[in-house]
Amino acid sequence: MSTVDTVRGAGVVVTGAGGGIGAALARRFAAEGARVVVNDLDAEKAAAVAAEIGARAVPGDASLIVAEAREALGGTVDIYCANAGVGSPGDALAGEEVWSSAWDVNVMAHVRAVRALLPDWLERGAGRFVSTVSAAGLLTMIGAAPYSVTKHGALAYAEWLSLTYRHRGLRVHAVCPQGVRTDMLTASGSAGELVLAATAIEPEDVADALFTAMAEDRFLVLPHPEVAGFSRARADDPDRWLATMNRVQQKWESTEG
Repeated sequence: MSTVDTVRGAGVVVTGAGGGIGAALARRFAAEGARVVVNDLDAEKAAAVAAEIGARAVPGDASLIVAEAREALGGTVDIYCANAGVGSPGDALAGEEVWSSAWDVNVMAHVRAVRALLPDWLERGAGRFVSTVSAAGLLTMIGAAPYSVTKHGALAYAEWLSLTYRHRGLRVHAVCPQGVRTDMLTASGSAGELVLAATAIEPEDVADALFTAMAEDRFLVLPHPEVAGFSRARADDPDRWLATMNRVQQKWESTEG
């Protein structure tokens, strides 16, 4: 079955879709004929994107909207895009509240969504879960311990879902871009400017990469193809990779000082 056949008429939920990557995903799914629910904490932004693409807006906490989104789609969610995320900068001394927020949004929201969706998907023998992870989940990000660690957690959860339920019809995609021209990149400050800005892409490029991966039935979605090489280098020689990243850290510190 082609991607077009998979998506046309499908019930799709995209969280964090008031702007950035989420809005680009919602627009692309709608353009391909899907019935889309746009979720965002910002109700006005969710409503604006939904009105633009002829979708339904279901604002609120991404962890808690599955039942309402399912009802808005007529009872069935075929594709769930767990895109909502929080950047969470901070070093080893970051406070409990920063870590708690990062875990809740970047990992536990995915767990809660799957808990609500998986029984129906397994009963039907079909479902698709899209996790917006970030290259930080494969690699890391300077100046952002809570973000990096929880994105590793999001990737690990997506991997576990795929290896556990693939033979029962669940398809999982982990989307791992580097810099994307969104508000989150702007909020990353000087660290993002140093590491991500030069190769930043548009949110629409991420949507293109996802649709290509869906067509090829690939788990890992790399809108920046070079991330594959970085990941191999990290696995092949961890100490060399850590030393290289430490030099980037030192360069960042020198610009901050």
